[in-house]
Amino acid sequence: MSRIFAVALGILTAIGGFVDIGDLVTNAVVGSRFGLGLAWVVIVGVIGICVYAQMSGRVAAVSGRATFEVIRERLGPRAGLANLAASFLITLLTVTAEVGGVALSLQLATSVGPGWWIPVAAFGVWIVVWRAKFSLLENVTGLLGLALIAFGVALFMLSPDWGALLDQAIRPTVPDSEPVATYWFYAVALFGAAMTPYEVFFFSSGAVEEGWTRKDLATSRANVLVGFPLGGLLSLAIAGCAAVVLLPQSIGVTSLSQVVLPVAEAGGMLLLSFAIVGILAATFGAALETTLSTGYTLAQYLGWSWGKFRRPAQAARFHVAMIVVLLIAIGILATGVDPIAVTEISVVFSAVALPLTYLPILLVANDPEYMGEHVNGRGMNAIAMVYLVIILVAALAAIPLLIVTGAGA
Repeated sequence: MSRIFAVALGILTAIGGFVDIGDLVTNAVVGSRFGLGLAWVVIVGVIGICVYAQMSGRVAAVSGRATFEVIRERLGPRAGLANLAASFLITLLTVTAEVGGVALSLQLATSVGPGWWIPVAAFGVWIVVWRAKFSLLENVTGLLGLALIAFGVALFMLSPDWGALLDQAIRPTVPDSEPVATYWFYAVALFGAAMTPYEVFFFSSGAVEEGWTRKDLATSRANVLVGFPLGGLLSLAIAGCAAVVLLPQSIGVTSLSQVVLPVAEAGGMLLLSFAIVGILAATFGAALETTLSTGYTLAQYLGWSWGKFRRPAQAARFHVAMIVVLLIAIGILATGVDPIAVTEISVVFSAVALPLTYLPILLVANDPEYMGEHVNGRGMNAIAMVYLVIILVAALAAIPLLIVTGAGA
């Protein structure tokens, strides 16, 4: 049983990080407009996040320090500050999207408008971050998020033409009704949703919270190789459901109710209930991860005491920072902005910030001063360099595609 729970951090990171509100919405939108024509992006994203999360977890296990602490020391305060500014602002935007996602999930369950649920969602995140142990946070939220398997069940119950879906995936084409630029805009958005910067910072900091050492390197790899591929499969199931039900009827995705429409059609209220539980757990888990990640990055850069392994009074600035972040998120959502719109913007800007996140991780993972004999091998570096090129291209293309396509409209 202990071995099963050893991969709980990976499951939480996958459910709350890979399949968060950004991935839920983006995959459903892509499935409803392009079928499985962008499935290749999910696969590329899964491999990429596995490569860099594995490096990040290894740095934490070998050095005993979270990635951001080492980045500041290795690159210096100025370069570290640029990394902090980019990652913190993107994560703040993502916190806002996730809190809005929790509110939308509660709306699905109760039919009460999301405006009433926003402060409740933020309060719930704060009370869990303040009071719950890290192990409870990762085990409960991660395992409840597995209810998202309802999308996979729904896809099988819909009895689609599997040959047609496979053909869409392996021979992607741009539909005549969609501009080529829009196709590539959503490719970048999907890639940004898969490799959101906070995922690696949370994974690294979670490793320190769990007290990983060199003997836990196998656990680190298990977390990565179980968690993120699981998230990728769930993402493909979400896109597949949208491709089977929404695409033929030209139903656009503008709300969570449309995301779960295929589940309701396939399995009725029972399966829909599981999907809603999964979505609520995923968005709440992501809200916890992103909120903690804002505290982690600030505290680690500024040298504050941090971590769930310390009492709140012993890491007061760490906890105050997260309270302020949640209040800012409430303020943004109180303006009436659509959480789905915030989500779509956050995944695009995540792509913009990717080079500032992943290049420092690669540098640290190759530094023998920190890593000793556990530096990257040639094979890992070759794959990581290929991904750096992909990341740079996505970052450079994100804003022009956002402007040209009108955010994919």
